Amino acid sequence: MSIPEPDPRPIDYKSAGVDLDAYERTMRQIPPLLRRTYTPRVIEWPGGFAGLFRLDDKIRLLTRTYRDPVLVASTDGVGTKLKLAFASDRHETVGIDLVAMSVNDCLCAGAEPLLFLDYVAMSRDDPDLTRRIVQGISDGCLEAECALLGGETAILPDFYKSGEYDLAGFCLGVVDRHMILDGSEVRAGDRVIGLASSGLHSNGYSLARKLALEVAGLEPGSFVPELGRTVAEEFLVPTRIYVKALKTVYRHYRVKRIIHAIAHITGGGLIDNPPRVLPEGLSICLRRGSWDVPPVFGWLRSLGNLPDEEADRVFNMGIGLVLVVSDYYADSIARYLRTEAGIPSWVIGRVEEGPRGVRWEG
Repeated sequence: MSIPEPDPRPIDYKSAGVDLDAYERTMRQIPPLLRRTYTPRVIEWPGGFAGLFRLDDKIRLLTRTYRDPVLVASTDGVGTKLKLAFASDRHETVGIDLVAMSVNDCLCAGAEPLLFLDYVAMSRDDPDLTRRIVQGISDGCLEAECALLGGETAILPDFYKSGEYDLAGFCLGVVDRHMILDGSEVRAGDRVIGLASSGLHSNGYSLARKLALEVAGLEPGSFVPELGRTVAEEFLVPTRIYVKALKTVYRHYRVKRIIHAIAHITGGGLIDNPPRVLPEGLSICLRRGSWDVPPVFGWLRSLGNLPDEEADRVFNMGIGLVLVVSDYYADSIARYLRTEAGIPSWVIGRVEEGPRGVRWEG
């Protein structure tokens, strides 16, 4: 077996799939998207290798000063929702999803998100694509009122298909230790408030894509009369961020601990997520028909003949965040969320004695 002659041409990084000049062009676009999210606690470090954030007790957050601050961390991605972004060349909003999935999780501890970091990995450097993605992350951080402190763009030739990428996000928040929502305040008789989702959010997309694209034989650009828009338009509605809504509640209701627990309705839907905030011996009873279910869920259910239990466990069914609150304040909080925070909200259930879990009535 003969050994081939070596190629006389020089082999450089670009020939291996990484264009450092393109990478430099990409990096020049990022700083303005970060700076627009900076809060007074951010300390700029030009050319630095990490982000700097002051824990200065003279800067009051959530209209209060922290006495025993506890840092709260969360990380998540966007999942197979990205497949719809690839197929439809719509990349401006998946960054909002990335932020939402982590900051909403931090809210469940009673925390205020402080800063966010992102990780973007793709097969080759594409300055325009990266800018569109990070623009969405920046928009999400503005909505969450947290600083996009930095991140990483990784170029991994041969690891991803051309035009595809993956995202990961990391959020750091803070809460006073005595205000941590660990479920210990939840009591039988508490009421459950559901805050409306904006649609599918970022969960259940493996099933949603299968039903729409395989079972129904549709394309991302196919118009769906039941939805009044295309598959891609419906499926790429960004995940709702609940930070401002929760801040308005905390600022308006200064009574200690009127919110006893918060559950983010992600993977596992309304079956698996609410029980996570309950102590042993308590359950949640949810009332069907007590909130408006967006048309997309009925449409998907009809495509796959999904039973209630499957739909409730895979999808959020129109509820993106659940608050467990004192019975006395429940109606008032739900009304305040609707009128002042602009988020449709309903009292959708109650806490009862019983095995930890969710049961349904109606």
